[in-house]
Amino acid sequence: MIARTGTGTTLRRLVVLRHAKSAWPEGVADHDRPLAPRGRRDAPAAGRALAESDCLPDLALCSTARRARQTWELASAQWGTPPPVRYDRRLYAADAPDLLAAVREAPPEIATLLLLGHNPGLEELVLDLAGDGLNDTLDRLRTKFPTSAVAVLSWYGPDWSSLAPDAALLTDLLVPRGSKKRR
Repeated sequence: MIARTGTGTTLRRLVVLRHAKSAWPEGVADHDRPLAPRGRRDAPAAGRALAESDCLPDLALCSTARRARQTWELASAQWGTPPPVRYDRRLYAADAPDLLAAVREAPPEIATLLLLGHNPGLEELVLDLAGDGLNDTLDRLRTKFPTSAVAVLSWYGPDWSSLAPDAALLTDLLVPRGSKKRR
C-alpha cells in the first residue's frame, strides 16, 4: 500500500511497457528481431493509451533490442513532444533485480519514468514492486502480461534509489491494441 513516509517524498509513477509483438525472421539474431505487422499497429495504440491515461513520462529507459526501439519510436510519435530516451543494453533480457537497478539510477527530478523492455523480467519486476493493486489489476497481471501491455505503478519516495519490493500500488494495467486497416 502507498503511504507517505515523511517530508521530502514525491508521488512517483513507474510506467512499464512491454515491447509490441515481434516477428521471428529466419536467420535474424534475437536482439535484432523487428516488430511484426501486429506490433506496428499496437505500438501506436500503446502511445495513445498512455496519453489518454495521463501517463506520459518525463524520461524513458528502453532496451536496445530492435523491437523495443521500434515500439518506443511508434508509441512516442503519438505525443506532441516525446521525452528524452536512454537506450540501455542492460535492459535486454534483464531479470527483475537488474531492471530495478536500472530504475533506481533515474534522476530524482523525474516523477514519471517509463521502462520499455521484455518479459519475463518486466512482469516479475511489476509483481515484485506491487504491494497492492486496484480492482483486479494484480490478478490480471498474474494471468498474463502480453506484448504492448502497460503497467502503471505509483509510490511515494524521495528518489528512485529508494524504490523497493512491495512499495508501490499497481494503479492500472492496459493492453492497447491497434486495429487492422480495412481495404
